[in-house]
Amino acid sequence: MAKAASERPIIIKRVRKAAHAHHGGSWKVAYADFVTAMMAFFMVLWIVGMDEKTRQSIEGYFSNPAGYKKGYGSGVSPISSGNSPARIATNQLKMIVHTAEQKSFAEAAERIRAKLDSARGALGTARFEVAVGDDGLRIELLESGSGDTFFERGSATMQPAARLGLTLIAQELVALRNRIVLEGHTDAATYSANASYTNWELSADRANAARRVLEAAGIAEARVSEVRGYADTKPRVVDDPMAAENRRISVLLPFSQLRTVSDSSSHGD
Repeated sequence: MAKAASERPIIIKRVRKAAHAHHGGSWKVAYADFVTAMMAFFMVLWIVGMDEKTRQSIEGYFSNPAGYKKGYGSGVSPISSGNSPARIATNQLKMIVHTAEQKSFAEAAERIRAKLDSARGALGTARFEVAVGDDGLRIELLESGSGDTFFERGSATMQPAARLGLTLIAQELVALRNRIVLEGHTDAATYSANASYTNWELSADRANAARRVLEAAGIAEARVSEVRGYADTKPRVVDDPMAAENRRISVLLPFSQLRTVSDSSSHGD
């Protein structure tokens, strides 16, 4: 019996593991990156579609998720200092929103230029400059030569070319959500002997005239956050204070992350 047991053959089984496909699990990493990118994309669309106060609330949460805008005894949240994840997330959110706004402004600028060009026959010699700068989307109505294309000299009564141009501009600005700042500028000429009505009042009245046209064309009153009258203090042609180009109206849509206007409205009739 013992001999039979010792003569029993020894069987060795070798289990060969099936080889993975040549790509292994790398597709999972690529898929995860894709899903993350899509999530960030839809977050951008969602955030850009909100009003500015809501975007500020989201920013406040990322800056201090633990004690969201409730304050701390030390005055500074430890979570929002240094290179914390919350601070990094806030900076990334700002960058994403800013980039999306730049693209939106650039597309709006192209549409505005095209619309103004198509109406060139009715606008005559009126000059419009549309550009995206460091402060946001800026549209300027510029006088040229000795003509009074937008306003009569010394008057806040708007000419037809200015009214038509602003109406066309408003049709494109309606789709955007950014706040609007209106600026009035004059040259250095004195148009009234009355000391109580100077270029300060004239520039503000012209900016308000532009505001009324924009609002009549569909711009919500709440979006006009500030009306500024600069008189001749910010000339476009510095070397020539009397240059026609210094007489202008500016329509500014500031970037939401580079705010230059206050929450309170300062416009009025």
